[in-house]
Amino acid sequence: MISPEKPGRRAFVGTLTKASLLLTVPGINPTEHFRQPAQPVTVGQVMELILKTIPNAPFPKTVDTLKSGNAEQKVTGIVSTMFATMEVIQQAIRLGANFIIVHEPTFYNHADETDWLQKDEVFQKKHALLEKNGIAVWRFHDYWHSHRPDGIRMGVVTALGWENYLDEKNPRLITLPAPMPLKQIIAHAKAKLGIAQMRVVGDPAQLCRRVLLMPGASGGRSHIMALQQDKPDVLLCGEISEWETAEYVRDARQQGQNLSLGILGHIMSEAPGMQWLVPWLQPKLPDLKITYVDSKNPFTYL
Repeated sequence: MISPEKPGRRAFVGTLTKASLLLTVPGINPTEHFRQPAQPVTVGQVMELILKTIPNAPFPKTVDTLKSGNAEQKVTGIVSTMFATMEVIQQAIRLGANFIIVHEPTFYNHADETDWLQKDEVFQKKHALLEKNGIAVWRFHDYWHSHRPDGIRMGVVTALGWENYLDEKNPRLITLPAPMPLKQIIAHAKAKLGIAQMRVVGDPAQLCRRVLLMPGASGGRSHIMALQQDKPDVLLCGEISEWETAEYVRDARQQGQNLSLGILGHIMSEAPGMQWLVPWLQPKLPDLKITYVDSKNPFTYL
């Protein structure tokens, strides 16, 4: 007489059978299916993990601090973006993400000082939205630029498809495989970076091969010193003070130099670097969903 199976034995055998099948299916790693659930990580642990990859971090003085939330809260998901705009915050809420990593200020000044904004309605509503939904915002500016390679620059270079043309000793310098007319370089940058319009100083027909790439707002003195050192055909930068870099390039051209300037815009010149953060960070936190949300260009052109 066949003895009856003990309760649960059939389910146990079925589980073993499924495991055995997984071991024989090509391309399936059975450990992925039987991995123990990961322990929740906190905002502070994510920050610490990132800072371990940054030379000389943590810095004694930096704007890269938490703007809302706290280091002890458990992370449900991460959003990477340029600005924590109202729309970006709402999108993070829809995604179930409570940690936003931004490159630029959240409260309209470099140090995110808010004493002067306490009675401001725009600040109050934004701050309340973050508080109500328990969202931590961390600025990742100084550290990301200090990463080797510079995370922002690598994102832009990758978006432009110029990774193979980087100068190993001077990563801000791109040497194209052949000279290209300035207008073609400008058209390429607009198409790859999603730029509607660019301001340009120079001859559209000028042939350019050496491109000095300086995203963001490094300043006129920094631009001019780099132009002196690197002798490019064209400088592609994020933004300028109009009385500095543009006037230097104009004078240089009137003196007979073949030098041009293309202004990408601050946001559009750096946003790809925050997009590049996602594939860089995701392998380090495989159990968290990390999403890039485009904060977009606020300007329209009339």
